[in-house]
Amino acid sequence: MVGETPSGSGSKSSDRYDFDDPLFLHPSDNGVVSIISFKLTGIENFRIWKVSMTRALKGMNKLGFVDKMFPKPSGDESKIRKWERVNVVVCSLLLGSVSESLYANHACSDNASNIWSELSETYSKANSSVVFNVHQKINYLTHNGLSVSEYYSKLDALWKELDGLANLTECTCEASASFVNHSKLMKLMQFLSGLDDTFSQVKSHILLMEPLHNVKNCFFNCIS
Repeated sequence: MVGETPSGSGSKSSDRYDFDDPLFLHPSDNGVVSIISFKLTGIENFRIWKVSMTRALKGMNKLGFVDKMFPKPSGDESKIRKWERVNVVVCSLLLGSVSESLYANHACSDNASNIWSELSETYSKANSSVVFNVHQKINYLTHNGLSVSEYYSKLDALWKELDGLANLTECTCEASASFVNHSKLMKLMQFLSGLDDTFSQVKSHILLMEPLHNVKNCFFNCIS
């Protein structure tokens, strides 16, 4: 391994390992402990699951095992064995992050990138019922005695989820800018309309502003 020193030199054993090598396994990388705080249940939470797993695997320097950027080596038997060992651990991490009902469908897969691809192909496409459910949650969510911070946080999370489900293509044209501004306006109206009546004076003050603030600035106005 990189950084290996002659025995008896007094160096610590950790100096003999290249921690940036994807084939390196820390003692805690055993595939038993869950690396995210929730499990994939299906289409409804695939997007947030994928974002969370990507971040976690990247932090462990193991993302290359699922996105095919670090394929199985050939020729060097030592590297092949190490790759197979790490691949098994990543498989366990993936399977440990899905619900029991999904686990059985992928339990026999022995390649991390295949499990990742199969999950993506199956659950990445949002259907109309998922979009409807999120949209309905947004429409029914109101302040209703929550702290302003809790209300804003829940609403913002739902907006981000809906935006992710829409998966709109990025565009810098004038029409796109108008659409973005309209979307911001609708979010502002949603936030204000859901506030409790005790914020009537604050709402009136915000609506008289020219130009109107964005949602986050309005949130700060409400808690100041």
